[in-house]
Amino acid sequence: MINRRTFSTALLAGAAASLVSKRGMAATAQPAAMSAPVKARNIVLAHGLFADGSCWTEVIGRLQAAGFNATAVQNPLTTLPEAVASVQKVLDRQDGPTVLVGHSFSGMLVSETGVHPKVSALVYIAARAPDAGEDYTALAKTYPTPPASAGIVFDGDEGRLTEEAFLRDFAGDLPEAKARLLYAVQEPFHKALLTGKTTQAAWRSKPSWYAVSTEDRTINPDLERFMAKRMGAKTIELKSSHLSLISHPDEIAQLIIEAASGR
Repeated sequence: MINRRTFSTALLAGAAASLVSKRGMAATAQPAAMSAPVKARNIVLAHGLFADGSCWTEVIGRLQAAGFNATAVQNPLTTLPEAVASVQKVLDRQDGPTVLVGHSFSGMLVSETGVHPKVSALVYIAARAPDAGEDYTALAKTYPTPPASAGIVFDGDEGRLTEEAFLRDFAGDLPEAKARLLYAVQEPFHKALLTGKTTQAAWRSKPSWYAVSTEDRTINPDLERFMAKRMGAKTIELKSSHLSLISHPDEIAQLIIEAASGR
């Protein structure tokens, strides 16, 4: 069962307001104006850490069945500029209005590249949603540290999740056999990737949607709620691990279709 929480998507032109989280952290002012939703037939999907583009397979199949043109980005997980460029190239190839979707770390890529003129709407799936220039790590530290963080190990400059952390804290609601397959194709990330800061906050000017994972052990669910509320996203909550795009593909596909509908 999906519990919907609908938030305001815009403020009056020229207004400046501050939202304060329950921990007393002040958010910057909401955008003065937000573009109206536009109907789209193209969907671009970006993956986050510990994964590759194949993690979107279940969602892509549903989007294709509904008549959409869906493309998964292969995020190199090297540096933020290179990851941004990987999304930019795919957006450039689209033939019209496009919904940009990001899971986990790739919420940063959505925030940065979502200002692209072809992007009509943004969808965040248990994702980071920083403001322009914001230190996401500092923001995350204002909430309890999620268990998956303790499971990250490094081989030189490359980081990955241990198998135990992957199965328990990243893909906790997937069948074990499926989670082990995903662990086997996990793509290591470079330390440099985590040092980058976005220069854009596309959610300040584009209609946005957010799927919160209430059982998330990789990003704190309350942090997800805070970011969704701050951006004024239309928000759903799923009783899911961090990998709702795999454990709840029907709901995730429907959220994307809603964003593409122009309503």
